[in-house]
Amino acid sequence: MVLPFCGPNNDTSSIMKYVKLGSYFNGFLITCGQVFSLSLSLFLSLSPFISSRDTLHGVKKCAALCLLRLFELKPDKFNHADLSSRLIALLSDQHLGVVTSSCSLIQALVSANPEEYKGCVSLAVSRLSRIVSSTDLKDYMYYFIAAPWLSVKLLRLLQSYPQPEDSSVYERLKEALETILNRATDPPKSKKIQHTNAKNAVLFEAINLIIHYDSDAALMVRSCNLLGGFLNSKETNLRYLALESLTNLAVSEFSRRAVMKHQETVLQALKNERDLSVRQRAVDLLYAMCDREHSGEIVSELLIYLEKADYSIREELVLKIAILAEKFATDYNWYVDVILNLIRVAGDYIADEVWYRVTQIVINRDDIQAYAAKTVFEALQAPSCHENMVKVGAYILGEFGNLIAGDERAGPIVQFRLLHSMFHLCSNTTKYILLSTYVKLINLFPEIKSDIEAVLKHNNQIQNSDAEIQQRAVEYSKLSEIASPDLLATVLEEMPQFTERESSLLAKLKKEKSTDCDSALIPLLQYQI
Repeated sequence: MVLPFCGPNNDTSSIMKYVKLGSYFNGFLITCGQVFSLSLSLFLSLSPFISSRDTLHGVKKCAALCLLRLFELKPDKFNHADLSSRLIALLSDQHLGVVTSSCSLIQALVSANPEEYKGCVSLAVSRLSRIVSSTDLKDYMYYFIAAPWLSVKLLRLLQSYPQPEDSSVYERLKEALETILNRATDPPKSKKIQHTNAKNAVLFEAINLIIHYDSDAALMVRSCNLLGGFLNSKETNLRYLALESLTNLAVSEFSRRAVMKHQETVLQALKNERDLSVRQRAVDLLYAMCDREHSGEIVSELLIYLEKADYSIREELVLKIAILAEKFATDYNWYVDVILNLIRVAGDYIADEVWYRVTQIVINRDDIQAYAAKTVFEALQAPSCHENMVKVGAYILGEFGNLIAGDERAGPIVQFRLLHSMFHLCSNTTKYILLSTYVKLINLFPEIKSDIEAVLKHNNQIQNSDAEIQQRAVEYSKLSEIASPDLLATVLEEMPQFTERESSLLAKLKKEKSTDCDSALIPLLQYQI
């Protein structure tokens, strides 16, 4: 059957005539079936109609969803000043179906113009309070849970705004949140999975709102304790969500200590959890909860996990370990050990920023330069040495190799031959670094000048197909020939200390997190090393 208003040439007035007849079926077809073909003039007609007391509830619901779709199609055409008061009033409608549809619409509009719709906060709190305190909502009870979908929508809407300034509104909201937390520990009223899912959906969204406000220590600690109980749940999704929420709670000064109580459980999840996504959330939580007191244990466990971690997350895990080691290092010898261990275990996943950063720190700290030179010299003697280790070793020995040269096992010629034994195995980028190290060694150890010049003047370098290698070899060999010892010492003097600024590792992790749209961790990154 073809209805008279379904043709392509109908104008808005003829369509609205059928809407006013009050037929739910007609209203549904008009608002949903023709939304792609109607002009914006229908929207202008629907906006006053949606708030009319004479409009049937079913048509109101469809009209709200129609407006939502129109907003998604043409957001720039909406006059929020004319709409806001009418739409906000829908949150107090007596029909929960209308409230549910309008809540979806308002949430979308708030994302575009939050200031215009801030009046929705008090009405959302009022409606949420009535739902939470109700025990019988007739058609909107879902497995003994009152209107769970609407409750979740209202809680998400409230997260678009800061904590209510009106004390009476906030007290009412706080009471509703406390009720939701209290019911989480009540014995289940049904053994059906639908009951559990609905109750947990409301609970987790309430906890998200508590985290968003970050102001009530009692609520945050209670939330943390409840989430800790989910860490051993048989349900994978619950373990995942609990770890994710605890990660957010770990950022707050109110709940950080409470989160730390679950460290052992989280470490066990890292070791024994089968699900990769849950293990990744455990890594995020350990990163968030780490402090100076527990950094040694957490970094050690993350290093152990790194050896068996999924390849897709290794680079991010390396970054996190490097940042934690630097941020909480009290003994920088330990920091050097951690970074070199990272290179040994996951050399292929070491971003350039990792080895850049360790060389910067060694240059800036006189107290670890000798230890770093000794440790990297020993690491280079391993049977299989990753190229990133060669880069670090070449840079550090070129600057501070003289600090360990007193030991004949690490004498000048030994250092040079060890580095040059890897030259043919390295990429051109690493060869550039090695050639610079060689000329640095001439300055540190004049007695091996002839050995190094022989390498620089060798045809493999002078006639190399790579222009950069060729240029460095020629320039460095000429510099060593014509420069006096004093001039050579001036040109090749030790690198000056780097200016302290935001860690390049931190900047890289921020970039990766913003690319992954993982907003939960962004607050964790707001520190400078």
